[in-house]
Amino acid sequence: MKDQIVVETEELTKKYGSKIAVNRLNLKIKEGEVFGFLGPNGAGKTTSLLMFLGLTEPTSGKVEVLGFNPARDPFRVKEKVGYLPENVGFYDDMDARQNLQYIARLNRIPDEVSEKRIDYWLEIVGLSKESTQKVGTYSKGMRQRLGIAEVLIKEPKLIFLDEPTIGLDPDGTNRMLDLIQSLSREKNITIFLSSHLLDQVQRICDRVGIMINGNLVAIGPIDELAKQKLGVDQEAYTLEEIYMKYFKEA
Repeated sequence: MKDQIVVETEELTKKYGSKIAVNRLNLKIKEGEVFGFLGPNGAGKTTSLLMFLGLTEPTSGKVEVLGFNPARDPFRVKEKVGYLPENVGFYDDMDARQNLQYIARLNRIPDEVSEKRIDYWLEIVGLSKESTQKVGTYSKGMRQRLGIAEVLIKEPKLIFLDEPTIGLDPDGTNRMLDLIQSLSREKNITIFLSSHLLDQVQRICDRVGIMINGNLVAIGPIDELAKQKLGVDQEAYTLEEIYMKYFKEA
């Protein structure tokens, strides 16, 4: 893992009227890491993500993504960043290859370039054999893996994932988690993961941040948070125990 910072915020704040959705967020995400962003519904995670993607402007403070201000240079950010929402949308009457080709053209990737990328990423996500099958017949897990391929077509340096394993069976979950880890370890792609499934976060994330009521109340490697909050030196803990300790004290 390199020390280059790909996401950095300084006192980042978002208000909706008198309500503070995100309060003075200070955050640094390193290149190549898998970062877990945790918190209950309404904690400010989605609002933070919208500011990172340039989909809403901060009330105050600063944010840089890959060296760009998302509010001022949203297209530069979108060129280099991938985003996989919880529910991925596709054209169900088209097959996987056709869907990916369509996305590539929207991103102005030449066909001669995208065809090679499509073959490569379909193989990586394990959908080569099903590539000519209508996406409407795909299972939830297959759609999620196709969503990863769609995100990777433009070869992003940073990927935001929102609940990527929700609704997947155990095999689909394991495939997705292994894929996320391989993107970080083998491709040096930074993964910013938002999830409520804390056992999965503990399995794959290098660091986590915990948001509660708009505030970042903890950030760091899970073992360090365990020492700080639980006084545990060995791996006799779960991320859920750490999370609940912060939650109850907030």
